[in-house]
Amino acid sequence: MQALDAVAVRQWADACVRSLDANREDLDRINVFPVPDGDTGTNLLQTMRSALDALLRTPVDNVGAALGALARGALAGARGNSGVILSQVLRGLAEGAQSASTMSGSSFRRALLRADVLATAAVSKPVAGTVLSVLHVAAEAARDCASDDLDDVVTVAAKAGAEALANTPRQLAVLARAGVVDAGGRGLVVLLDTLAAVITGRAVEDAPVAVTVPRDSLTTAREAGSSEFEYEVMYLLDGVPDGAETGAEDGSPQVERLKGELQAIGDCVSVVGDGAGLWTVHVHCNDIGAAVEAGIRTGRPHRITVARFADQIAAQAPRFVRDRAIVVLVDGEGAAELFRSEGAVVFEPGDTVTAADLLAVVVSTRARQVTVLPAEPALREPLDEAVAQAVAAGQDVVVVPTFSPVQALAALAVHSPSRRAGDDVVAMAEAAAATRRGEVAVSEREAITWVGRCQPGDLLGMVDGEVVLIEPGGADVGDLACRLVDRMLASGGELVTVLLGRAAPDGVERVLEDHLRVAHPEVELAAYQGGQRDALLVVGVE
Repeated sequence: MQALDAVAVRQWADACVRSLDANREDLDRINVFPVPDGDTGTNLLQTMRSALDALLRTPVDNVGAALGALARGALAGARGNSGVILSQVLRGLAEGAQSASTMSGSSFRRALLRADVLATAAVSKPVAGTVLSVLHVAAEAARDCASDDLDDVVTVAAKAGAEALANTPRQLAVLARAGVVDAGGRGLVVLLDTLAAVITGRAVEDAPVAVTVPRDSLTTAREAGSSEFEYEVMYLLDGVPDGAETGAEDGSPQVERLKGELQAIGDCVSVVGDGAGLWTVHVHCNDIGAAVEAGIRTGRPHRITVARFADQIAAQAPRFVRDRAIVVLVDGEGAAELFRSEGAVVFEPGDTVTAADLLAVVVSTRARQVTVLPAEPALREPLDEAVAQAVAAGQDVVVVPTFSPVQALAALAVHSPSRRAGDDVVAMAEAAAATRRGEVAVSEREAITWVGRCQPGDLLGMVDGEVVLIEPGGADVGDLACRLVDRMLASGGELVTVLLGRAAPDGVERVLEDHLRVAHPEVELAAYQGGQRDALLVVGVE
């Protein structure tokens, strides 16, 4: 489809309602900002249903009229912050289309930029990490798209929106603490994906909801305004004196005065219009009467709705669904699969790992007590920050000192869910401490070690983080591994565990097995494909 027409708009609106209905519960569960009231999915669905109903009742013959009907219906039926913003997104698309019979890629680009302006203007204090951030990135991606084809522009915008959504926990602390993406942003991505599917005729990969975690212990951590405001008040407003109908962003004196009065009694204020004299008003406050009276002084308020946040929060499900979980931070697909097979939740760090990434993993367990086995020492600093935030949010998190995947394996091997949590942590810590860790790696730079100077490309044998063996590049990895294991077994041991790195030479585990059979027949060998990037072999001795 190279042009969006009125028929396609109807198809998109109908598909949006169905998609939001399918995603409603997930969106409600991840709703933590600005208030964890668990209704973003419901609000978006109700708003979009109102928009579709208005479109179906309005005779339209061009894309501008169809989008305009959607925008008016959304404004009239807007629910919550997310519904208000959705109405302005639709209004921006309608204004971008104007009275054109169809919408091309270039006109969609302009329309999405207009939607970005209107949606941002609808929020009294825009915050990074929300639906506004997702919309802004999607609009800029559409603007910068090299193609003018509609399917390319919409697909690029949807993909950029999904990427921006995944980044929202890094922008907004309350999302990181709850381990979720922004619910409103997720809803916008659903709408963009649905539009891309209608235009391209092919399904678009669903964007991640991230962790769907209810937040009963986070309800006091409010990110916008004062926690003392207990009510959400919304109403429609018309009868505003002439000259104010062009939109709130144009600086209508009456509307600006209304905003000021509402901001004096509450927060999360938005007063937005449809460009034709109808406004929707939204505020969080305690004085419901004052919010309505401010509207009466400005115009004629009607369809007044009031919701009490405590009632919505009380209806949510418990946050924790199990007592305990083990989280392992480890590099390598093989190692990760090995830990998963033992029932652990696994996080494979990339090149850049933030505290928000680690916090999301901890919270995703939905366990009351979480034990973390950090097999990557470089993650210690962001992990400490993530653990502190999780504990502050009401989760019991303990980090067992492990500096290698083989120590994490030893700790996990003695884990027992039937044991008291404190005793279990002690047992895992003792098992990890009793495991000597070794490594065969390739030197990346020249350096001075305890056993001499190494050059880039040299083979290094390390025990407990210190270099104990050096061989020139091109030396036999199997021979060095056997000598390293001999050194580690000098103080005793019954089990040698080896994780084979991504670049480990073929057959090295058989060389070790043959050597142990002769030199240490009493010792058992367990070798696994680890897939780690930085080490040829990781060795543990117990």
